[in-house]
Amino acid sequence: MARLKANDQLTPLELEIMQVLWLNDALNVQSVQQQLGRTLAYTTVQTMLNILHRKGKVERTLNEKAYFYRPTVSRGEIVSQTVEDLLARLFGGSAQSLVMSMVENEQLTPDELSRVNEIIEKEAGDSND
Repeated sequence: MARLKANDQLTPLELEIMQVLWLNDALNVQSVQQQLGRTLAYTTVQTMLNILHRKGKVERTLNEKAYFYRPTVSRGEIVSQTVEDLLARLFGGSAQSLVMSMVENEQLTPDELSRVNEIIEKEAGDSND
């Protein structure tokens, strides 16, 4: 598993902004700023959107005098990349080690563990067909 380049990784603030964009169509800086769960300066949001644009995570279109931003990557793509990077960096690429760590540290509720078992049993059944 290849480690993500710094350019591919999203900071917590970049991820917050992407969450807003994934829930909407194209938004301008002011709209993103208003929909964030906290107060940030307009220029901060603008700078972060420009960084996301340079990283290739969003595209922007000039409409009259304002840029409108839209994601170029899906939430699923970011989740997949981030999980792969986490597995590579902390667990030597082992998903089993990650799950065992979550179980041992009681980060999965009994209901969540039950759901994981259901998925595993279903996948095992599907692979035997």
